[in-house]
Amino acid sequence: MNKATDSKPLHSLMATAMAGVPGNDGIKRSLHAIRAYLGMDIAYVSEFVGDRVVFRQVDAPGLEAVIKVGDSHSIDDVYCGHILEGRLPQLISDTANEPVAMAMPITRAASIGKHISVPIRLADGKVHGMFCCLGFKADHSLGQRDLQMMQVFAELAAFEIDNDLKAAAAVKEKQDRIRSVIDGRQISIVYQPIWKLGQARPVGFECLARFTAAPQRTPDKWFAEAGETGLSTELELTAIRLALGVAKALPPDVYLAVNASPQTFLSEELADALSGIPPQQIVLEITEHANIDDYDDLRAALLPLRARGVRLAVDDAGAGYCTLRHILQLQPDLIKLDMSLTRNINLDPARRALASALVLFARDTGSCIIAEGVETASELSILESIGIQKAQGFFLGRPLSFDEAVKLCVTEPPKVHRVA
Repeated sequence: MNKATDSKPLHSLMATAMAGVPGNDGIKRSLHAIRAYLGMDIAYVSEFVGDRVVFRQVDAPGLEAVIKVGDSHSIDDVYCGHILEGRLPQLISDTANEPVAMAMPITRAASIGKHISVPIRLADGKVHGMFCCLGFKADHSLGQRDLQMMQVFAELAAFEIDNDLKAAAAVKEKQDRIRSVIDGRQISIVYQPIWKLGQARPVGFECLARFTAAPQRTPDKWFAEAGETGLSTELELTAIRLALGVAKALPPDVYLAVNASPQTFLSEELADALSGIPPQQIVLEITEHANIDDYDDLRAALLPLRARGVRLAVDDAGAGYCTLRHILQLQPDLIKLDMSLTRNINLDPARRALASALVLFARDTGSCIIAEGVETASELSILESIGIQKAQGFFLGRPLSFDEAVKLCVTEPPKVHRVA
């Protein structure tokens, strides 16, 4: 494409360059379009970083050895500062006619014959950098219309850069918030009892994180935000350490179940977080909703832990299509029946049939079913009738502080916990 022969109007060129292309990809397309249209050799978007000019996007086919993303120059060595100060015009059709340009070593070193560069001004008025094209040969046909086109593209680039900066600032704000929680240990752990039906004390507790930092919101939102900022494993490991740090105060036959994502299971730091805790007191729960890319890697990571006696549970069984795949691939010690299956199971034959099938499956594979979310005596009665031996839920006990959990293990529990 060349401006001398192309008959496309300006708005058509812009639409071709930017249509359906977000963010940095849109800027790349803009650079390519304007460089080709103006018959230039190099086009780039730069950013001012201190007293340096850093190339953030570059379109220079065949000249990658000369200029590439990440290269930088002192602002005194390039045209940018002179253009901003008015000593050089934004459009130079022939550098030979500009004494300031000819006096600069870069003109000869880079063989600059023509040059158009306009500031990229962000919404707050700050000059972020420059939108620039240059060529090796002078072109006296360059005119005001070409400069106006560059200015429009620079405005589009500014819009995209503004959006990227806002997005980056939002991510940093989230990272700072999560980092503050991690560094300040702003997590409290509550312990929900898990019962073997017919026994007078719990066999274990599910450890549930509660966040004390602002803003007040549910734990799933905190963990989701950590995932968005690349801090999910660190946050999960912090919660795991806090939860398991009290294990020695429990009877040795009472376990603690902690939730973790596949990413955390693959982390080399998980073993360190579990060190010093008797392995028979640890159950690692992986949620049904978790996406597992490679079961072989996950099994390999879990193998040394399970060999020591750490048990594995698949959480939320029955809640979605991933359940059976997780169970078949990981062969867990415990299968936790999701509360969506438990809820009103006494009124729904379909729920009862599916739960019964999972009980039979667990028996045949050497696993144990734990029913979650038990809220009524009628639900508990049906669960017992189909062969489920372990359960948790508000009817059996709400999440407790650790001190309350310890008392539950050594004293006669309230009547609601008598689950004969």
